[in-house]
Amino acid sequence: MRSAQRESSAEAKQAPRSKDGGRAGHLAFVAHEMRNPLSTALWSAELLARLSPEERGGPRGEKLAGMCLRTLARLRHLVEDHFLADRLAVHGIPVRIEGIPLAEALTAAAGRVAGARYEAAVDGFVVHADRAMLERALEALVAVAGRDGTAVQVAAERGQGVVRIQVRGAPPGEDPFRLPDRSTPSDPTGRALGLLAAQSVAAVHGGTLEVCDGGYLLSLPVDPSGEER
Repeated sequence: MRSAQRESSAEAKQAPRSKDGGRAGHLAFVAHEMRNPLSTALWSAELLARLSPEERGGPRGEKLAGMCLRTLARLRHLVEDHFLADRLAVHGIPVRIEGIPLAEALTAAAGRVAGARYEAAVDGFVVHADRAMLERALEALVAVAGRDGTAVQVAAERGQGVVRIQVRGAPPGEDPFRLPDRSTPSDPTGRALGLLAAQSVAAVHGGTLEVCDGGYLLSLPVDPSGEER
């Protein structure tokens, strides 16, 4: 009897851990992904500070400065995507709807992806969305589809009450929308949470983001009201 009670007590203690296991594993992944570039940036900055003024302006200084900037950019992507998804999940950001030319939003988004190469067939399409969030979602999709220098193709079409934006490039990985956890490989580009953020942006607009025809399909409902929600 006492043995059964001990087992029951042990199960009760383990239950909350099991329930939150997915979240805990995800946060462990996020912490690891953020810690690595932060450590590299700090190490590079410390070495840079120890150099003489002459060395700092020379090849060694330029190399360390470049390394610091690249790792900080990686960290910025991780932090922004992580907190965007988390804040959207608790409705912590107001969504301001306006009509946005898709070509304009795509140009702005792709311009923030280093080395992005893309072709677009989106002229004439207007998307009713929050501008900053739309650009963030498009940036993530162009970055993920354009990994390893892959050329990206973006096309749009109108559906019943929606605008569908197809992004093709590097093929999606297996289960690309799975919440990253301890078993997820590290992403040296800092874009490991990009799809999570883009999916959250789609959801908060009442749309969807899914894999379709070897690429990604972002569907956003037409909402011409332009009201804040």
